[in-house]
Amino acid sequence: MDNKIHEGRNVKRFREMLGIKQEALAYDLGEDWNQKKISLLEQKENIDPPLLQQIASVLKIPVEAFQNFDEQQAINIIANTITNNDNGAVVNHYPVFHPIDALIKLHEEKIALYERMLKEKDEMMARLEKLMEGK
Repeated sequence: MDNKIHEGRNVKRFREMLGIKQEALAYDLGEDWNQKKISLLEQKENIDPPLLQQIASVLKIPVEAFQNFDEQQAINIIANTITNNDNGAVVNHYPVFHPIDALIKLHEEKIALYERMLKEKDEMMARLEKLMEGK
């Protein structure tokens, strides 16, 4: 079974998760980009590596995320891990760490992600304001 990674769909998926519009991505990619070109790009199964690297840089996401993320594989892993509402399959009965430490670490990671998303939103708003000034 050949599960081909669709890089364009992954660009769209991560762009949407970050709350970035096609127009804003086009603006960040340069003058020769527009919303229509981004839309066409997101339909392409394969994206030229230099362009994919540029998109990864703009979105601040590792290029490997676009090249390796396969939604069907993720669904299969989840489906094969959790069965019949019995979460026993995902519970480590012999943890090598203190559960409170894990919760604190998870909370800190969520805060860091939230702060990054807020910073990116502020940067995007500044770019959009600059774009609006030019019109």
